[in-house]
Amino acid sequence: MEKKLVYTGKTKNVYALPNGNYELLFKDDCTGTDGVFDPGANSIGLSIAGVGRINLRMSIYFFEKINAAGIATHFVSADLDKTTMEVKSAKVFGKGLEVICRYRAVGSFYRRYSDYIEEGAKLPAYVEMTFKNDAKGDPLVTEDGLVTLGVMTKKQYEDIRSMTQKITAIVADEMVKRGLELYDIKFEFGYDADGNVMLIDEIASGNMRVYKDGKYVEPMELSRLFFA
Repeated sequence: MEKKLVYTGKTKNVYALPNGNYELLFKDDCTGTDGVFDPGANSIGLSIAGVGRINLRMSIYFFEKINAAGIATHFVSADLDKTTMEVKSAKVFGKGLEVICRYRAVGSFYRRYSDYIEEGAKLPAYVEMTFKNDAKGDPLVTEDGLVTLGVMTKKQYEDIRSMTQKITAIVADEMVKRGLELYDIKFEFGYDADGNVMLIDEIASGNMRVYKDGKYVEPMELSRLFFA
């Protein structure tokens, strides 16, 4: 029995493996508009040679650190030359949920709350969650909302929040070592057959906002600086 394609994504394909795990194939396709790279865009805008390998390399680096810290992830192993990553089976929350941890008031957070906070002000590892829904603009959802809608239990919410803050601290510390500052980062979580939460998807430069000397670092440049 060979691996079987089960999902074709914008930047990754997913294959079912005979052992019950899955394989993610990282592609060189990037989200963007009119040929300009934009990690927050909802469609494929261009292809950058080697970007799949770059994203996988950073994901491997952080997943290994997070696993070593005793935090559950779906990461099993990876083959950088084939740009593939073997992962455990996991179910997503609802129809897809993004979890953001913020150290600074920028982006959509600042746009929403600019009446109450200065742009760039420090935040205490602030965690927020949004439903993945392009048509509705990825709406924010509260803990009460997630529990009431049956998307997750109160314990799963608390686990995700705690894990998010611990993982973000690991990423932020690695950035500091390189003279960089993490402003915010986006994660995805899933759960196993017993309901246990685990970090899934990837941890790539396109999922985080990082600054150097007060200036935003583009994702491709961030990957270059990180492994320099």
